[in-house]
Amino acid sequence: MAISARNKIEGVVTKIEKGAVASTVKIEISGSTNLTSMITKEAVEELNLKEGDKVEAVIKATEIMISKE
Repeated sequence: MAISARNKIEGVVTKIEKGAVASTVKIEISGSTNLTSMITKEAVEELNLKEGDKVEAVIKATEIMISKE
């Protein structure tokens, strides 16, 4: 699939928590590093996502905030 976003990170789905409308998808990207994405329940079903699936997390953002105490 061609896409203009350049921030693509490969990983493996480790957990899917389906809610009534939204689902949380956890993706292991390296060793003990994980990403968590909240997408619609419908998107999970349309992509037929399952634990163990190899996926790409595509990050499209205009800013990234960092905070330090």
